[in-house]
Amino acid sequence: QSNPEGLQAAVDAAAEFLNKAVKPVMVGGPKLRVAKAQDAFVELADASGYAVAVMPSSKGLVPENHPHFIGTFWGAVSTNFCSEIVESADAYIFAGPIFNDYSSVGYSLLLKKEKALIVQPNRVTIGNGPSYGWVFMADFLSELAKRVNKNTTAIENHRRIYVPAGIPLKRAEKEPLRVNILFKHIQ
Repeated sequence: QSNPEGLQAAVDAAAEFLNKAVKPVMVGGPKLRVAKAQDAFVELADASGYAVAVMPSSKGLVPENHPHFIGTFWGAVSTNFCSEIVESADAYIFAGPIFNDYSSVGYSLLLKKEKALIVQPNRVTIGNGPSYGWVFMADFLSELAKRVNKNTTAIENHRRIYVPAGIPLKRAEKEPLRVNILFKHIQ
């Protein structure tokens, strides 16, 4: 069980951090399994409306049929349009990540520590700031789900730029030209 005061302080700080963000995202890591926090991760995804990705070694821990799922975040070899959304976010929650040369494509990820909320199985670190120990991932994610404001900007951006493989896009008459339709015709 989490330390109640530490949990409350971590949730307060994280909610303030995330509620200021314009286009936050969530990325699930392999330690979700160890922390038994898959359900809490999905609970936060549902409550927040954030775009959801997974690291390569955590495929299968987050349902890929979730309406906000955007793919596998793996730097330059990510699922199409996934890295663009994650790396352009102004806040990212990494739940249970392992950053090594493999998962970071030779440490080439375009992430900034000050934008990251890192949730490990028993510790939460917010940007370059505070780190809260004895706060368990499942408890933290469930409590945070009650405090974050709904923000679907990142998933809306993904839907706007996403070009499905092999499906020609059509533009309705008098509809404004969208970037994904334009790219379809120039690639």
